[in-house]
Amino acid sequence: MSKFNQAIYEIQNLDTISKEDKWVNHIHPLIKLFLTVYYIGLVVSFQKYDLEGLCGMCIYPIFVFIIGELSWKEAIYRLRIVLPLVCIVGILNPFFDTNSIAEIGGIAISGGVVSMVTLMIKGIFCILAGYLLIATTSIEEICYGLRKIHIPKIMVTQILLIYRYIFLLLWETKRITQAYALRAPGQKGIHIKAWGPLVGQLLLRSMDRAQEVYESMCIRGFQGEFFIRKRNEKVKGEFIYFIAFLIILLICRIYPIFEVIGGFFL
Repeated sequence: MSKFNQAIYEIQNLDTISKEDKWVNHIHPLIKLFLTVYYIGLVVSFQKYDLEGLCGMCIYPIFVFIIGELSWKEAIYRLRIVLPLVCIVGILNPFFDTNSIAEIGGIAISGGVVSMVTLMIKGIFCILAGYLLIATTSIEEICYGLRKIHIPKIMVTQILLIYRYIFLLLWETKRITQAYALRAPGQKGIHIKAWGPLVGQLLLRSMDRAQEVYESMCIRGFQGEFFIRKRNEKVKGEFIYFIAFLIILLICRIYPIFEVIGGFFL
């Protein structure tokens, strides 16, 4: 499978997963949106040396992965480009903070190492929270939740259109690269001299397609905003789910759960 086909497949597959008939997928999008922002805010608020407390925040992604029947392997594979970039952010901390703050097995651990690991885990948790929101909520429902909190409709419409039609851009790019490959057999990649003309063709094709899409939308009554169908039924337990995680995450933020549990058994 080519890179373009793989990218299109991953986008469509993620969209299909978000529309599956699962309990977590039917939770009101505003609840999941608020919990995601709330969770990211709590994760970011941890001090740079508070590694024990931060580890307790893994409860939320683990729970959503379980009830959403999502695959860890697929999540890591889809985030394979973003996660390394997040982990690189604090890689220089050990060189700037060399003061020893802990000792494990007779080996001194510097504050820079602890802050580096803490920063990496923060980034991983935040990325996973965003991924879980997209994997359990369709883009239409996310935009519906954004409109419920009065985000300007022009911004919401742009988000929806970009997500919906990005694979069309990928298809056009694939067609152009295939046409170039047929005209230059045996050549690896695209020659640098052809980059400009190909990008220009891609821009013109995109503008033509955008005009056709816009005319089709206007014929169907588009007036600047998408009207999403209202939810027909309420899922029991949504409010309990919302309040329960508000309290659980707050407790995990205040108290180091793993340390408390370990002290209880010891």
